[in-house]
Amino acid sequence: MPILIALLGVIGGAIWWYIRSNPRDALHTAEDVVTTVRNAPRRLAFRKQTGAHPVEGIEDPRIAVATIAQSFLELDDLPTQNQRTRLTVSIRRELHASEAEAEEMQVLGRWLQQQCGTPEAAITRTARKLYKLDGSTSFDTLLALLKDVAGPDGLSNRQRDALDEIKRAFRIR
Repeated sequence: MPILIALLGVIGGAIWWYIRSNPRDALHTAEDVVTTVRNAPRRLAFRKQTGAHPVEGIEDPRIAVATIAQSFLELDDLPTQNQRTRLTVSIRRELHASEAEAEEMQVLGRWLQQQCGTPEAAITRTARKLYKLDGSTSFDTLLALLKDVAGPDGLSNRQRDALDEIKRAFRIR
């Protein structure tokens, strides 16, 4: 019993020291843990519900559009905070979502992209699913979102290739 108390004391001391030395990192870590825990049941239900690839379980075209935009953003490098903010604003404007919905769509889109392995695979698979769900109805909304994500610098080579893949998925020449 004294060993257990000593071990808990050491762990508590380490946590206290970490929070005191890195308060900003500790807050971000705690926020990430809370978000992960909050979304875990939804993710598990999402996967269990279909028994297939998670992208095949998408039923809302807005989630598919947000997933493609999130993957498009991550094609070249890790996105900057400015790019993520621009994506959130674009999702809110183009998909008529609240701030909480836009954030949830981004988290789910990031998770779906990770389930596909690479951003390219996520774009291809999700674009096909979006076409099955909505036909060509969401294509203009998707293009407006991708234009916002590309920003003032224009498209990179990988983003141009992804755009061509999206056009193929929507059967546009």
